[in-house]
Amino acid sequence: MDLILWRHAEAHEHPDPLQGRQGDTKDLARRLTQRGEKQAVRMAAWLDRQLPAAARVLSSPAQRTEQTAIALGRKYKMCDELSPDGDPLALLALAQWPHGKLPVVVVGHQPTLGQVIAQLMGLTEADCPIKKGAVWWFRQRERNGVVQTVLVTVQTPELL
Repeated sequence: MDLILWRHAEAHEHPDPLQGRQGDTKDLARRLTQRGEKQAVRMAAWLDRQLPAAARVLSSPAQRTEQTAIALGRKYKMCDELSPDGDPLALLALAQWPHGKLPVVVVGHQPTLGQVIAQLMGLTEADCPIKKGAVWWFRQRERNGVVQTVLVTVQTPELL
């Protein structure tokens, strides 16, 4: 199974930086910046060439993640489990990792995506930093009777 973790592209800052919090109504309404829109389009074009037609696309309900997912030009499903400050285990369960049959693209947020990456890679840190708009592509496979999690690629919009 392939699990593709895609952090939303660059978004406008929270309008209430001192009193607002991640996941509140104003945070969920934040949109991509002009630069973020370009990042999303660039990454989406690359992803679309790599993904099979049957890949599932799951998005956080936040406006910035939905905009990022829309750039891919495929059907997607918005999932409350992927909201900012979501649970990494809920993300993995939603994606059916590692037993799903189809590749899954998850468009989400930090720190949840970084926490999933740290878990999949066996890092000692609780989470891994991810650039805005970046994709981390994992694959579960079996080799000589041993199940392995392989990091297939990491892509950032600036490198495409």
